[in-house]
Amino acid sequence: MSEIFVGIPEIKYEGSSSKNPFAFKYYDPEKVILGKKMSEHLPFAMAWWHNLCANGTDMFGRGTADKRFGASSEGTMEHAKAKVDAGIEFMKKLGIKYYCFHDVDLVPEADDINETNRRLDEITDYILEKTKGTGIKCLWGTANMFSNPRFMNGAGSTNSLDVYCFAAAQVKKAIELTVKLGGKGYVFWGGREGYETLLNTKVKFEQENIANLMRMACDYGRSIGFNGTFLIEPKPKEPMKHQYDYDAATAIGFLKEYGLDKDFKMNIEANHATLAGHTFQHELRISRINGMLGSIDANQGDVMLGWDTDCFPSNVYDTTLAMYEIVKNGGLPVGINFDSKNRRPSNTYEDMFHAFILGMDSFALGLIKAAEIIEDGRIEKNIEDKYSSFNSELGKKVREGKATLEELAGRASELKAPSDPGSGKQEYLEGVLNNIIIANN
Repeated sequence: MSEIFVGIPEIKYEGSSSKNPFAFKYYDPEKVILGKKMSEHLPFAMAWWHNLCANGTDMFGRGTADKRFGASSEGTMEHAKAKVDAGIEFMKKLGIKYYCFHDVDLVPEADDINETNRRLDEITDYILEKTKGTGIKCLWGTANMFSNPRFMNGAGSTNSLDVYCFAAAQVKKAIELTVKLGGKGYVFWGGREGYETLLNTKVKFEQENIANLMRMACDYGRSIGFNGTFLIEPKPKEPMKHQYDYDAATAIGFLKEYGLDKDFKMNIEANHATLAGHTFQHELRISRINGMLGSIDANQGDVMLGWDTDCFPSNVYDTTLAMYEIVKNGGLPVGINFDSKNRRPSNTYEDMFHAFILGMDSFALGLIKAAEIIEDGRIEKNIEDKYSSFNSELGKKVREGKATLEELAGRASELKAPSDPGSGKQEYLEGVLNNIIIANN
């Protein structure tokens, strides 16, 4: 196989003083932080769809990047294999060990689902052959149930039984491929699982059908040896006006309502969090405290734009607070997927590498700073102090569910007026965070 990314070297760690555009400034895979190598804290994955498929096309113009990777034309099995070759070379040069995929990222979809499945078998055989001995494997797989026109009214939430069957068939095959490729997770992103208007929608009916599809998927996956994690990726809107998995809290409530919470966790995307009116850290925290933080899609939105821009992460405040939650979670059962894409004018092979270097360095620096927050202790001590009144005998009874309303009302009667609850010290704590993040490494 001839080299595709000619002139781009293997990316190595050179430290923060390096000016080499093809070097990591913070991501040192062998560096030990809080007892684990950085590479263990940060199991990075390449998104097949953005990195190998997206060519800069948007609703206002044609693509600007050539993603044929030497194939004579796009939309062919020759092109599908060229993307495999490019992806493996790309990951090897960056030291990335995982990839994520939708079924139709891997091959062009045929008019007959049986032919699509044959192509998927062919390309996954090729992936296994080409990754042999490289250590590269699948992080998670999923089925694209939003692009094909048949899914215009949803997949699991569709009004059509025939479409529902096609959704089930795609999920079945995608789970089989995930097992075949050694994937650690399987993701449901409900791209069109929602509605445009309630005037034509049975909400309960649709949610029950989505839950039934997920339950069937879980049962089938376990029956063929998938021991990994099933994941839901929340998003409030886009492409539908309202999507059922609005945010982490909504998705967790859905899983518990339908008895799916033992098998499913959250795959949290930063840009989806901000679309829901939350911070990335908020969605991670809600998932973590419910024991449901499974994986993340690493990207960021643009504050000047109100849609899912999927920018590569560069905001170190966000990555620091994200890594704080991940470290507190004891790591991620699945991993960190860069569901990020280059900006439309960044259309060269070099830009692809610069984007991943940016994202990997941003999370590596975030990990370094999250560890410093934990080791510094001031922020965590202030949190403990804030709730210290509940360490009293009566406070402990409240926490243990042993207090009565009469008992608490009696305490209030004795006090006549409550004591000062104490300062939240927000500005002080933000200053501590600034000091830690800005301090030299």
